[in-house]
Amino acid sequence: MIIILTITAFVPDDAFSIPAFARKYNMSCKVCHSPFPRVKPYGDDFAANGFQLPDKEPPRFAKKTGDDLLLLMRELPLAIRFELFAEYENDRETDVDLRTPYLLKLMSGGNIFKDISYYFYFFLSERGEVAGIEDAFIHFNNVFSEKSDFDILAGQFQVSDPLFKRELRLEVEDYQIYRVRPGRSLANLTYDRGLIFGYGSPTKTDLVLEIVNGNGIGTTEILDVDKYKNFMFRASQEINPFLRIGGFGYYGKERPDSADNEFYIAGADLTAGNDKVELNAQYVYRADSNPEMLAAAPSERVKTQGGFAELIITPEGDNSRFLGYLLYNIIDSDLDDLDYQSYTAGVNYLLARNLRIVGEYTYEQERKKSRVSVGFVTAF
Repeated sequence: MIIILTITAFVPDDAFSIPAFARKYNMSCKVCHSPFPRVKPYGDDFAANGFQLPDKEPPRFAKKTGDDLLLLMRELPLAIRFELFAEYENDRETDVDLRTPYLLKLMSGGNIFKDISYYFYFFLSERGEVAGIEDAFIHFNNVFSEKSDFDILAGQFQVSDPLFKRELRLEVEDYQIYRVRPGRSLANLTYDRGLIFGYGSPTKTDLVLEIVNGNGIGTTEILDVDKYKNFMFRASQEINPFLRIGGFGYYGKERPDSADNEFYIAGADLTAGNDKVELNAQYVYRADSNPEMLAAAPSERVKTQGGFAELIITPEGDNSRFLGYLLYNIIDSDLDDLDYQSYTAGVNYLLARNLRIVGEYTYEQERKKSRVSVGFVTAF
């Protein structure tokens, strides 16, 4: 199973894996991906079960220690993700930039004990710099019983993972609405530290509660810069095998300096389609009481809204070597510097099951900027 880089592995639409699992189970990447890093339902189930396949665990996977309370993997699972791009932008003095490498990640994930797993990755290089650790967590699967479907995850993760995972997207262009930080606010829907509680009901309703610091993952002596904790609740429902809808609400308060900013974020989303055509859409609304951290807060909240729509086409399902996608991003804010609108189209070709050739064009409406990216994405 090639790489799925993100987290929240306890609800059916969340999964992550690394090539070490393909080696462990002697399976092809396409068992879980179509194409990598995009995940299939089987990959979702594997991750949701704490990196375990019922009744298929290799007998030599763990050492025999003679201690029932100790599980030691014979080998530490390691994998690498490697991306290289040549990129052209029409408004940049260096028109063609050889971003080789664009990123290089060292990843590891596996079992600490039955129904307890871990996952992390380290950026050896991201856009020319050592970025350090992003995802890093421990996942407790089926906490109360084998059939409880109640999981707990503790560590560092993306707040948006129960919605759509930025790390699993096929595009070079991002899901921009998740990155928005109005004014001097430190909180958005990308990386943070905290706890996730997830429950999957027999009615195919998934419920997620997140408790996070609310100030991202910057390095400080104390990892939470204020006395507040932020909360997000997410619910999603499978209507039928071809449609899932969901919604979320996030409430937060922050005081990075001498003034408070209280904010809330809410949104709705859907996923529709089958193994050949998939549509993903997200709407997000945010309102901040004092994003500039002024001594006297403004009389009205600062509002920001937007989202994205994404269409992915794999003509032959998981056997497709050619695939295409379209992505539309929009952000409209009371703060003009946050306004953003982009149109993206891409064509990819699987040179190998774990090596993808990428060709992508993005046009940014606000800046009248064109960007062309051509390169390779691989994991091994």
